[in-house]
This record gives sequence, C-alpha cells and structure tokens, in this order.
Amino acid sequence: MNLLVISRHIDFVERLRMAFEGAGHRIIHAADPLEALAKDAWGEVQVLLVDSGGDPMDGFRLCRLLRGEARVLFQNLPIFLLLEHPATDQDRHSLKASEGDGFLLASSTIQQLLTILGPVLARGLERQNSQPVPVLAVGLQLGLARKAREMLQHFALEVHSPPARNALEAQRLLKAPVLLLGLSSGGVAGALEVLAQLREQNPLLYTILVGQVKDEADQRKLLLAGISDWVPLPLPAPRLIHACRRAIEFMHARRIQLEYESAIHDLRERRSMLEIEAAALRNEVLTDPLTELLNRRAFDQNLEHALRQWERHRRAFVLLIGDVDHFKLINDRFGHPVGDEVLRQLATRIRTSLRKSDLAFRIGGEEFAVLLTETSLKAGAEVANKLRARIDEEPIVLAAGQALFPTMSFGVGGPGAGTISGLLSQVDQALYQAKSLGRNRVVIYEGGVQPLSAGS
Repeated sequence: MNLLVISRHIDFVERLRMAFEGAGHRIIHAADPLEALAKDAWGEVQVLLVDSGGDPMDGFRLCRLLRGEARVLFQNLPIFLLLEHPATDQDRHSLKASEGDGFLLASSTIQQLLTILGPVLARGLERQNSQPVPVLAVGLQLGLARKAREMLQHFALEVHSPPARNALEAQRLLKAPVLLLGLSSGGVAGALEVLAQLREQNPLLYTILVGQVKDEADQRKLLLAGISDWVPLPLPAPRLIHACRRAIEFMHARRIQLEYESAIHDLRERRSMLEIEAAALRNEVLTDPLTELLNRRAFDQNLEHALRQWERHRRAFVLLIGDVDHFKLINDRFGHPVGDEVLRQLATRIRTSLRKSDLAFRIGGEEFAVLLTETSLKAGAEVANKLRARIDEEPIVLAAGQALFPTMSFGVGGPGAGTISGLLSQVDQALYQAKSLGRNRVVIYEGGVQPLSAGS
C-alpha cells in the first residue's frame, strides 16, 4: 500500500516509516498540498494523510477539492487530517463538511499509528487481493499499453493488450467490460472495424478511445460507433483512471439495472401466479361443489351489491327464489344420490336458460336463487315462468332408465323493500304463496300483495 503524507512534521513522517515500511508499505512525502499536486502521484496512492493547517491551502480545503472536483477518482480514498492538538468541535465540523475520514495527532506514537491506520491498510490490501476487473487494450503501441497497465494496476484493473487480429478471441476469454481502443492498427478505419466486431460480441462494451482525432467527420463516426469516453495523448494518469472508474460505475449501474429488471420480471410472474391462485381460491370459496352454481356466500355479496347500485343509481334488478317441489319425496323414494343428480340437472337447466349477465345460486338444500340485472319486475316474472316451464316439460332420466318429473315454484320480487332482509322476506312470502296455490307456479310480490300468478 502507498501512503501519501502531506506534512511539515518530519518526525511524524519518520514514525510512519518505522511503523509501516517494514511491512512492505511505501511512504510518499510532500511538504505541502501544492507540491503534492505538482508531483501528480495520485495514481499510486491508497491512503492520504495531510496537515489540517497550511498556507495557501489547508488540509480541509484540499479534502474538499478531492471529494468535489474529482469525486469519482477519489471517492474511495481514505483521507486523514493531522492535528497538533486534540480535535475540537470546530475541527469535527470542518472534517464532516470536507468529507474526511478522521483525525491523527502529529504527536502520535508508533503504537497509536498502528492501531488507527493498521485496519485501514488491511482493508485496502483485501481490496487489492480481490479479483481484478479485466480491461482489453487494442490498437495501443507496446509502450503505451505498458504505461496504461502500470497506471491502472493499483485500482484493481488488469490491462490485457493482445494483437488486433486476436482481439475477438481474447475478448471471448476475458469478457472484459472495458475497452481501451487505440489508433495504431489502421488508424480510424482500423479502430472502427475492431470496435464493430467487439460490439457485435458485446453491445454494452464501454469503450475509451486513446489518442487524437482532429477530423470532425472521423470524430462523428467514432461516437456513432459507440465510443463512450476519450483520453488524449500523451496519456495523463488522472484522465485515464477517471475514465476507467466511470466505466466500472457504468458496468455496476448496468448490472444493478439488469438485476432490478430481473427482480421486476420475477415479481410480475409471481403476481400472475398469485392472481391465478387467488382466482381459483375465490372460485372454490364462492362455488357450490354439487351444482357448480354460486353458493350462499356469493349470493349475499351480489345481492348486497345489487341493492347498493339500486340505491345510488336506480339500476333495476329482480330476485327469483325457486324451490324444488316435494324434493323430500325424491330423496326418500330414490335415495340421496338420485336427489343429488336431480339438483345437478336442474342447476344446469337454470344456468343455460339465463343471460351471461344474470347470476344463478344454490342457497339451500333444494333452494335456488337467480339475480337478474337491468330487468323490470314483469320481465323477471317472465324469466321465472320460462325456467318453471322448462323444468316441468323435460323429465330427468336416471342411469337406470327411470324418468323423474320434478317441478319448481318461484317467488319474484324487486328492490322496493329497501333492505336485504326486507327483500328476502317479500320473495319468501311470494314463494310460500306459490306453494300454497298448488306448487309449480310463479308468484310476484308487488306492492305488498301476493295474489298475482304468472303461470301454472
């Protein structure tokens, strides 16, 4: 690890050397920030220590400069401010404002330096020993490629520079997310050819052009071909590092985007499955298993909804309640399996005789209900009589060859009662009246009286 120390405290620098150079770390010393900036040694530095005070630039100001103007390049660089006295509240406020990482006393002992900086250097070595990111360099002269390799190796970027003719094969093996593209192999035309081949293999390849192109037409061709960044010659270390950092950030942003899109896709698939499961569960909860009509729970929900629509928008509806005549005799004579078959066939006749917008329910043992939407009371009575006639006219033939002739009686009512219980009571009265009049008939509850018969 390389530590850059910008300090006038020579004895502090010597203690740093005694503490860390024996372990293989390198201490680079500059007397003040201007001297450090002039050295252009930033490409080799992993930790920065700088005096808090100074003229014309103090440490806090330098820290703000590095974190601000060169944020991408120095955002992960640990920066410690050197103090001649214990930190005050003002010092801590200035450290926070400048985005520094901590303080060190210029009088720190070797043990104190090891305690504070040791973990920082250890974490840096762990990052250095992690798998480097491959960078493909094509069309760069050997000296230029070597210089780029030396500049980038401190930042976990490993430069590979195969001949241009082997670029495709090298990329298949490396799968490098970053391309340094030079002009030494055929100029602009050669660079465009190499770029086209590589981007056909990986359309997201982040490409940094290394070199100068003065002709605007050629510049336009390169940009349209997919150049993402541009570094001039002679190769400046900060510009190259900055461009590569931007490339890595682009790669990570793209990876996060793909992970996000994948997660969204998985969530959508999961939502679709949940909707299917919910629909199946809802169907199971609201369906009568014997007749496959809607059950009593569904009847209560839909009747409440129809009554609300009537109250708010005066959307008319009619309720039919039908009961199989003498059903107990069928069960007693032929047994419950035959009774179940009779109910299934009656349910089929009811369902197939209605509009798609109408709803049929089994609400009791042999009791059925029909909810007719957008229907007048007179039209509802006609539907009930049609159902009654179809059931009466067509016998039910059992598997053993026996023919049964069940009939049904119906009560008919509209929303005039104003409440669910009131409406059910009125339609039940009409149904009871139909039974009393001899069964196999329809009776309408209209205006509080029940004598009107719609068929027999």
